[in-house]
Amino acid sequence: MEKVTSRDGTGIAFDRVGSGPPLILVDGALCYRGSGPMAPLAALLAPNFTVFTYDRRGRGDSGDTAPYAVEREVEDIDALINEAGGSAFVYGISSGAGLALEAANRGLVVKKLALYEVPFIVDDTRAPVPADVVQQLERLVAADRRSDAVRLFMKLVGVPAVFVVLMRFLPAWSKLKGVAHTLPYDLTIVSDNQRGRPLPTTRWTAARMPTLVVAGGKSPAWTRNAMQALARVLPSAKHYTLEGQTHMVSAKALAPVLAEFFGG
Repeated sequence: MEKVTSRDGTGIAFDRVGSGPPLILVDGALCYRGSGPMAPLAALLAPNFTVFTYDRRGRGDSGDTAPYAVEREVEDIDALINEAGGSAFVYGISSGAGLALEAANRGLVVKKLALYEVPFIVDDTRAPVPADVVQQLERLVAADRRSDAVRLFMKLVGVPAVFVVLMRFLPAWSKLKGVAHTLPYDLTIVSDNQRGRPLPTTRWTAARMPTLVVAGGKSPAWTRNAMQALARVLPSAKHYTLEGQTHMVSAKALAPVLAEFFGG
């Protein structure tokens, strides 16, 4: 484990593996270096890239300086880019893809950007999230009702209730509870675009780097529709469907697509 210091003094823990051009992987909600999909993906990409995986603030071995703002998480990525030599490729998944997009749009030196299933809701193929979802999660966290916060999030993302009940008896549940206080952070990043409305056409016009927007072929229609819409509003994006995959994307299926895009 290594650490960089973000602009506000927060320590951000990271690992780097491999050799080649730097590539930063940005986790989604409830995930970090010790729990999530990035470690196996990093191992597959390491022969061609120097891959950075990191704990987003508030998770794992990273700090968490209050108050939260999306700008602080963008600065965390900027600190990693500086550590990598001043520029990098960036890949993000789910809300982490939303964060990666914000970072690219705010002027960070991102050479190429890949986004997997940002959880935007752009039409009526699923219900929008409640307008006060961030406040709901903040109240649960403030009351130390971490399990309830995780359950609410699982409901929002469509996990069947019976699976949520079963998950509470698995060892992973304690890890989820351990980072439940960061759920409002993720919803702060994406909830404005989870209202069932078309994406704004001018919000990300500064993200002009080559961008790959990916959706799983077995993901629900609302996800696939959102990624097609996102690719249309970004200046230099192309859309790609990863057949046979869902939001829980296989690292073995995804790694060759990313390697080709970033290496091309």
